[in-house]
Amino acid sequence: MAFTRYTNNNPLTPEEKAAILQEYMQYYEELAQEGKLDLLNQKLPRSVVCGVLDEIGCLLKSESQKMAQYSDEVKEFLSSNPLPGKMAELLPDDFRVFVLILNSLKQWVMAESAYCDRYLMGVTVRKNCRKAIDHCLVTGEPLNGTVELHHPVRDGRPPIPLSKKGHALIEGQLATDGDESIGEEVNCETDWDRLRWIKKQQNKSWVQLREGLMAIKTGGMIYRPNAKSFANKVMRELDLSAEYILKLMDENGV
Repeated sequence: MAFTRYTNNNPLTPEEKAAILQEYMQYYEELAQEGKLDLLNQKLPRSVVCGVLDEIGCLLKSESQKMAQYSDEVKEFLSSNPLPGKMAELLPDDFRVFVLILNSLKQWVMAESAYCDRYLMGVTVRKNCRKAIDHCLVTGEPLNGTVELHHPVRDGRPPIPLSKKGHALIEGQLATDGDESIGEEVNCETDWDRLRWIKKQQNKSWVQLREGLMAIKTGGMIYRPNAKSFANKVMRELDLSAEYILKLMDENGV
């Protein structure tokens, strides 16, 4: 069965788009002014979708094995792109096909994500979002330089324009005006609070931490620079295991 995209059967007029975006920006600006920055960066907990992700992973693996064994086109592609020397003995054909499909899936996800942004507001969504407001919703500073488009929730709603500083505040990479000294632990009553605090102190990304923790947990070798050392530091300072920290991150959708 061929995949078909969701389609918007009730397209908006330019005037309706402008009115909705004005209401949308005002909504998030009020949340920011109330200090509710967490509501500008909501993610569905990974635990909710882990079953679906497992199914996708199993499907990819199964199809990779079938294609490597039965698809003449795939066999020809692998043959025309041989592995040199010892590497040929270390990378099985079905694994190579799995990685190739995974890359195609990544490109597909990027294309579909871009389309989802256009579902409600059309092809000019990014341009219209930038035009909808002239200042950062979080910091109030003029948006006359680099504008970062940020999705408060990845559920089809359009992005909001932020300054670089405003985006960093939402992602927890900078202290807010109400925070205490950067060198002091603030309101760290739970393991999740402590984890967010140390991540903010180190000014590292959640992706980097996850890669480092997975490298420690599974012995994987593919991770970005300093990811493993950062993960080790987090584990030492919090006295928590890699498995537990990953569980906290999954529960909180990061």
